[in-house]
Amino acid sequence: MTLSIRRVVTDHDAQGQSVVSYDEITSNIVSRRPGHSSSVIWSHAQTPVDNQEAGDAGLRNVADCAADGAIFRVVEYGPGVSPRMHRTQTVDYAVVMAGEIYMVLDGGREVHLKAGDVLVQRGTVHDWINRGTVPCVIAFVLIAAKPPVINGKELGPIG
Repeated sequence: MTLSIRRVVTDHDAQGQSVVSYDEITSNIVSRRPGHSSSVIWSHAQTPVDNQEAGDAGLRNVADCAADGAIFRVVEYGPGVSPRMHRTQTVDYAVVMAGEIYMVLDGGREVHLKAGDVLVQRGTVHDWINRGTVPCVIAFVLIAAKPPVINGKELGPIG
């Protein structure tokens, strides 16, 4: 995979002036299955965020969102990415940055997304299928959410 994301993070110096604390190509690339790679840009474990917290919050090893947190992640799905139906306990804001992809929902329903499309995923079961010939890159912001309750049954995470 060729995921290459420039990450710029700002902060304050000792006098309270705005400064750039990180300006780099991310190196924390992980793969959760064949045809997939991702990089956490930033994350936090609780809201409101403490903007004085020290350290690089992009280096946290996070697969899922903390109970009151959020994750900003960029993902690349290669052509033929291995399937993985899953549901997280988050509301996910997504922007397709490059390529195209199919989001598969329960029962095989599909939505075709392409560069420039945006998506709000509200705790639903889904998978990502790249049937194209080029990688699809999507930026995600995952924010902790209460699980959906349907007919009195809480729908927890799967996958």
